[in-house]
Amino acid sequence: MAQETTYLELSEAGGGAHKFYEVVVDDTVLTVRYGRIGDSGQVKSTAYPDNAKARAAAAKKIGDKVRKGYAPAVPGLRQKRAVSRRQIVSTRSTARTAPVLWRYNSGAPAFGIFVDGERCMVGNERGVITTLDHQARVVGQVQLPDGVKCIVADDDWLYAGCDDGNVYDLSGKMPRVAYTIAPDIDIYWLDIHDGVLGVSDADGGIAAVDHEDEFLWRRGGRGSAAWMVRCDAAALYHGHSQGVTGYDWRTGQELWHTGTGAVLFGWQESGSVFAGTATRQVVRLGKDGRSEQTFRCDAPVFSCATASDGRYVFAGDNQSSIYCFDAAGNRLWKLGTGCGSAYSMQYHQEKLYVVTTSGQLACVDASEPAIRAAEAGDVPKPVDIKAPTTAPVPAAPTVVEVTTDTSAGVIVECVTEQGRLRMHVLSDGFRRDWSVQFPKGIREVGARYLVSEIRESGRGGFYRAYGDIRRLR
Repeated sequence: MAQETTYLELSEAGGGAHKFYEVVVDDTVLTVRYGRIGDSGQVKSTAYPDNAKARAAAAKKIGDKVRKGYAPAVPGLRQKRAVSRRQIVSTRSTARTAPVLWRYNSGAPAFGIFVDGERCMVGNERGVITTLDHQARVVGQVQLPDGVKCIVADDDWLYAGCDDGNVYDLSGKMPRVAYTIAPDIDIYWLDIHDGVLGVSDADGGIAAVDHEDEFLWRRGGRGSAAWMVRCDAAALYHGHSQGVTGYDWRTGQELWHTGTGAVLFGWQESGSVFAGTATRQVVRLGKDGRSEQTFRCDAPVFSCATASDGRYVFAGDNQSSIYCFDAAGNRLWKLGTGCGSAYSMQYHQEKLYVVTTSGQLACVDASEPAIRAAEAGDVPKPVDIKAPTTAPVPAAPTVVEVTTDTSAGVIVECVTEQGRLRMHVLSDGFRRDWSVQFPKGIREVGARYLVSEIRESGRGGFYRAYGDIRRLR
């Protein structure tokens, strides 16, 4: 029986949708492939009792897409559209230079940053994530398929949002696709709390995705160009061109809205959210939306961060300056980075780490003695860390190591439930009726896997896979 293929595209002007939808009927199997034009996309296959039922299902899917504006097209004629980048003109700071201890040139402008007690990480627009220790030694690199928008932590899990529309779990030896965002969403920023992913996008939309990589809800926001999303147990905090809006993460119901000017970055602490704005200020809001404090800068603010105890608030502007304020809003200092404007930043143990428009990850000594000396013109000579001579290891998220040894780890199995692939724990000591958050790209019905650890989610009701994953032979 001849294979039947229908290929459709939807391409809107002005940065709108740019995606394809392909339907293939091969005897009794219906295969759908969809994604951004120019990408390989996602593939889903479904078997039907006979060819007639497969063709009927295909006709329904094609009709739904045509009604939404899709039209027949020839694959390969339209080219892949460039992803959105923050467009700026970065100028050199007129302030004295900050006390930069060391800097690492990642090779491309960088948004992604993560710092904890063990490591410092930078992810750049070429998709390269580099990990350094606190002695500024490069200890690892990985190559993701596209540019890195952000690196975010959720308890012991670490995730990277990528311009290919995927969110990668970095907690094991090999990055795995943890979430696949809808192809029509141009991701600007991500945050995650207890397995629930918050996504803000170029159009100002906001969405919540659960631990099974399925939308809890998705809605348009009040503005556009949403560069901020932060999550906690109560809400998603969404910063966009019109200010900051709080949403219930379970339902998507708007809880409050506060106008702040266009938001270019966001940060949060336990009781407050911080919005860096194009109106030259960082605004601290209570998590009920009330404005609590304003921290005034001299240029549009690209990034902000705080000390964990709230003593200090930091900001980076589009003129390559970084600022420090006390909790009352008093400016304590302003200094130049010497290596571009800070797209993102993080404070850790009296040091301010920034990733910049020039691709640098820089470590600034933010201790009071070092700052006072810098204000007087006395700064150390930065140590320039050399990039590895070998190419970064390319991510292979669908490749799974095989083992027969079950002595160290937890066994999980992939099953079908209501037409969807789900994971359940087989090892003793776990609930068999709870699902496991597990990469979708390596799930195969009937297959069993050995996972380093299985941990209960913070709110209960499901487990989360942590660490390395190997398939059992």
